[in-house]
Amino acid sequence: MGARHRARRPHRGGVSGTVPGGQSPAGYALAGVELAIFDKDGTLIEFDRMWAGWVRELGDRLAAANRGRRLDDLVHDVMGVDVDTGRVYPHGGLAATPMARLREALTAAVAGGGPEGPAVGPEEARRIVDAAWHAPDPVALARPITDLPAFFTALRAAGVRIAVATSDDREPTERTLAKLNVADLVEAIACADDGRPVKPDPAAIQWLCHTLGVPESRTAMIGDSPADLAMGRAAGVRVVVGVLTGVGDRPTLAPAADLIVESIVDLRPPA
Repeated sequence: MGARHRARRPHRGGVSGTVPGGQSPAGYALAGVELAIFDKDGTLIEFDRMWAGWVRELGDRLAAANRGRRLDDLVHDVMGVDVDTGRVYPHGGLAATPMARLREALTAAVAGGGPEGPAVGPEEARRIVDAAWHAPDPVALARPITDLPAFFTALRAAGVRIAVATSDDREPTERTLAKLNVADLVEAIACADDGRPVKPDPAAIQWLCHTLGVPESRTAMIGDSPADLAMGRAAGVRVVVGVLTGVGDRPTLAPAADLIVESIVDLRPPA
C-alpha cells in the first residue's frame, strides 16, 4: 500500500517520568490505543546479545574468506558498531537497515578495501562476503526483555492488538516469535523481505494499520531506535514510545518521542 499523506500530530517530544495531568507514563502511553506496533530487536529482545556476537563472527568469517586478512574496522563501520564496546550506534546500520542492504553495503566496502587493505574489486568482494555472510540464530540468541507471553496476553485481554515492524527478514522473525511463544499473539508482521515498503518507511506502519483495520490515530509505535520513532511520527500514530533497552538513549530518542520508558515492562494495558 502506498504512503498516505496525513497531517502530522504535534507531540511533546522526549516525555519521561510523568506527563501533563499527573497520569503515569504507562497509562498515558496506551490510553485510546487499539493497536500496538513493536520493533523487535532491542524492544522485545536484547539487542546486543543478538547482534554483537554476530558482528564478531562475521569478522572472523570474512578473515577466513579473505586469506587471513582481517577487515574488522570496515565491518564495524558498515554495521555502525563501536569497535571498543561492541554497542550499536543509534543511527548505525544495524539499528534500522534491512539485512539485504547491509550485505550490499559491506560488499561495496570490501571492494574498496578501506584502511585495512587494498581494493579487491567487486567480483572478489562478492565472493568474500558471500562466503562469510550468515544470519544470526534467533533460537539460540534471542533473550526476551520480559515475559512476553504474559505481557502480550494482558494487552490482548484489554483489547489492544499486536503487530511487529522489523528490518529483519521474515523467516528469522517468525522463528524468533515462535521461540518466544508469542507467534499466536502477534496478528501481523512487516519484514524487510516482504516486497512492500519496509522500516523505516512510514508506509510499513500504514500497511499494518490497513491490514488490521485500525487507524493510525488509534495506534502506538514502540521502539528503541531513532528510526523506529521517526517512522511512527511520520505515519501519524497516536503515540510514539521510546524504550531504553536497545540502541537509543534519551537524547537520541527525545526528538520524535511522546514518551520514553526504561523498557516495555513499564507499559500497561489501557484501563
